[in-house]
Amino acid sequence: MAVAMSPDRFEELVGDGLDLIPEELTAAIDNVVVLVEPRNDDDPHLLGLYEGIALTERDSHYGGSLPDTVTIYRDAILEMCADEDEVVHEVAVTVIHEIAHYFGIEEERLHQLGWG
Repeated sequence: MAVAMSPDRFEELVGDGLDLIPEELTAAIDNVVVLVEPRNDDDPHLLGLYEGIALTERDSHYGGSLPDTVTIYRDAILEMCADEDEVVHEVAVTVIHEIAHYFGIEEERLHQLGWG
């Protein structure tokens, strides 16, 4: 059974997850929008998604590009968690995981670091 949580509270947790990112990395984040959506249409169990061009892949042609997006999927997270404490943890892990993709960190390395 899904954890009941207001959209405002969930968005607050996403903000808390962003606050966990070290200040020197936060300062390097540019042209990124963080969104909260109920669910991913293509993969309803997906918790988060980074879409864009990672910093490690940008070149001189990047200028003028639309913002990258990090989307956190509220309903998928709420459904997989047993209680609010678990939601807090999962939101933080998901936010950091997706922001790490912005910095060019691949899935395998994220799992090694415990952010899988």
